[in-house]
Amino acid sequence: MKPIKIGPVEIETPVFLAPMTGVSDLPFRKLVKSFGAGLVFSEMIASRPMLEEAKRNTLRPADYALETPMAVQLAGCEPDMMAQAAKINEQRGAAIIDINFGCPVKKVVKNFAGSALMRDEPLAAAIMEETVKAVSVPVTVKMRLGWDFDCINAPRLARIAQDLGVQMVTIHGRTRNQLYTGTADWDAVRAVKDAVSIPVIINGDIVDEHTARMAIQKSGADGVMIGRGAYGRPWALRQIMDALTGQHIPADPDPSQVLDIVLNHYDAILAHYGTHVGVPLARKHIGWYCDNFSGADDARAVVNRLNDPDQVRAALRDHFANLQLPLAA
Repeated sequence: MKPIKIGPVEIETPVFLAPMTGVSDLPFRKLVKSFGAGLVFSEMIASRPMLEEAKRNTLRPADYALETPMAVQLAGCEPDMMAQAAKINEQRGAAIIDINFGCPVKKVVKNFAGSALMRDEPLAAAIMEETVKAVSVPVTVKMRLGWDFDCINAPRLARIAQDLGVQMVTIHGRTRNQLYTGTADWDAVRAVKDAVSIPVIINGDIVDEHTARMAIQKSGADGVMIGRGAYGRPWALRQIMDALTGQHIPADPDPSQVLDIVLNHYDAILAHYGTHVGVPLARKHIGWYCDNFSGADDARAVVNRLNDPDQVRAALRDHFANLQLPLAA
């Protein structure tokens, strides 16, 4: 795998953490980067609410420069607001602004954002054009293959993006109407790669070194983006990076090592959000970590009943101390 350049940002090994709502927050991004990741993306940020928070001076402080390189993903359907939001995030230290044309969730699509924009190429073009003009950092786009199988327009929209100055596209190998069902069509992404000269990143069903190799082989993509494959496995990106560069692939951590990772992640979540928000928010992450081993349902049931952080930590220590089985396949 070759390094890629996204404007002035050079990525030695293009294995990226996907923008995932409720997952790709600061504690998780920092954890993934500690294992190694070419680039991490923020959770999707809706442009209009963000601008309203900025006007009220209630926008949560952020210094994305501390995470360099780091990309902020924006969603919206109003070109001027997307441009304004991009400016704010550039000022907050984002190295890259990513535009969301791929989110298939109903509440996003009904507001004519996310993958809904793949059905309105003129509006999608206007959003890209205004965003590129608004900032000096590179602008990238994440999209799906199309709205449905009758409208596979990712190659055309990617070419429009390139002509407007977008410097990388990421393609999830499903249509919007597939949501997250079925399987990602890695072969179909090759048409996008053939249509443009800017880097193309492939996303969808890439969970380990084997699927990463297969996705690149079938699509011809320049790199991979890992989403759900990183749930409870922040070390997965390091393994994939080493596999794609022909290096020794580190083994999965054993139960005692995973316990240390879980506890450090838990403390980071509570430090970032506070106990009231952090304790319930951390439960999904704890469940995903436990899914790597037997007895996950029992551990999840115990943790989900606890609200005291010390009790949660004690329950985790008890659970992982009794694990002797290897990581699940």
